[in-house]
Amino acid sequence: MEEPATAAVTASAVRAARELRVVFSRLRRRLKETYDTDGLTPTQTSVLSRLSKDGPASASDLAAAERVRPQSMAATLAVLDERGLVLRRPDPGDGRRQLVSLSDPGLAFLEDCRRAGEEWLARSLQAHFTEQERQTVVEALALLDRLSDA
Repeated sequence: MEEPATAAVTASAVRAARELRVVFSRLRRRLKETYDTDGLTPTQTSVLSRLSKDGPASASDLAAAERVRPQSMAATLAVLDERGLVLRRPDPGDGRRQLVSLSDPGLAFLEDCRRAGEEWLARSLQAHFTEQERQTVVEALALLDRLSDA
C-alpha cells in the first residue's frame, strides 16, 4: 500500500528507516567477514552474485547494473575469467556480443560463501536469542520483506 508523496513522514518511520539501515549495514559487514573472498574485490563478488541471481548477461549490461564504466567491468570480468569463475559464450541473439555466466567453480565459490554466512548466522541466533526471540525475528522479516515490493 503506497502512501501519497505529499503525506508527512512520521518520526517513527524516520527512526525505523535509520535504525534499519544501520543494522543491515552492520549485519552485512559481519556476514562478509564470515567467508573467505579469496582475494576478490567487492565488485568482483557482486558480479558473481548478480550472475547467480539474474543469469547470463553481457558486459555492458553488467556495467550498467553495477554502475561502473564498461572499461572497469572489462577489467573485473578479466580477473573472474582468469580465475575460472565465469564463462563467456557468444550471444545467440547478437553474435557480436558475448554473454557472461557463472562457471561451476564460480557457483561453488558463491555457495561456500553463502553456507559460511548462514552457518555463522544460525549459530549466533542459537547462542544469543531465545526461541521466542527467534520467532520474533522471523515475524519481523516477513514484514520487512514487504519493503522489497513497496
